[in-house]
Amino acid sequence: MPEYRYLDLPNAPIDDADVLILPVPLEQTVSHKPGAGEAAYSVLEVSDQLEFYEEDADWCPTRHMKVSVLEGFDPEDHPTGDTYQKRLREHVAALPTSNLFIAIGGEHAITPALVRARLPEPGWILHIDAHADLRREFHGNPWSHATPIHHLLGDGHRVVQCGIRSIFEEEAKRIASDPMITCYRDRELQKSAIWQRLMEDISGFRGPGYLTIDMDGFDPALVPGVGTPQPGGLSWFQGVDILEALFANPHIELRGMDVVELARDVHQVSEMTAAKLIQKAMSFWGKAQGYDQRPETGSQIGADYD
Repeated sequence: MPEYRYLDLPNAPIDDADVLILPVPLEQTVSHKPGAGEAAYSVLEVSDQLEFYEEDADWCPTRHMKVSVLEGFDPEDHPTGDTYQKRLREHVAALPTSNLFIAIGGEHAITPALVRARLPEPGWILHIDAHADLRREFHGNPWSHATPIHHLLGDGHRVVQCGIRSIFEEEAKRIASDPMITCYRDRELQKSAIWQRLMEDISGFRGPGYLTIDMDGFDPALVPGVGTPQPGGLSWFQGVDILEALFANPHIELRGMDVVELARDVHQVSEMTAAKLIQKAMSFWGKAQGYDQRPETGSQIGADYD
């Protein structure tokens, strides 16, 4: 397997990295457009077209932060179900923890294992998606890409969902009755009062938590390359505002995040959007951690570029 890089920067040693990126190219339960398994690597391939400078926070994160793209978690024997979840959890739990951990999927079924590895105790989950993903099983599979939030609620996490606009009847009943779920449906987020309520909710997070981004939460005009696109969705700037609000909260401890459910896009617009979203997260997290005040010893230093 070739060595993948983010922004085409050299990979730092794992124990020395400030940002760990793990491709998880799982594609076993996709129910519409295929390509989730390829997208994890496609995001990294297109990332070399991004500039190092991040314009919203006004700095170059990789001048101060070291990035390491790990070898993808893609077992040759292709385990499924409980076995896959256990092995992915153990793999991620063995990684260093004093960093920003970012997984790139792959389908949304990877999220429970990632959260269990990085956030074993109950915390908060910020969930961007077009779908509620609350089914107990889908097509007879309890580990479908339609079930991850059901598993996270079972682990005791509080879940805040935003961008939701495709809900199964039983999911709607559960959202209405479960106090551990706060669901901001896509159309209501177009109202300024509801948008402000979401921002206040994110500002109210305390302690450890996790961010999971299903890219179909965005408008398919912006991100057409997803497995199950839906009309409507977050704009680019709404997505950036959500990230900015999250990392501006000084009371949180982000244990990790994932970007999932891309399906390789022939024009690679979707992968580019995901790559830049990852850069935004790195930038906002890095500034919140004070990396901009640290020496310029990041991955970018020594790189050959014009």
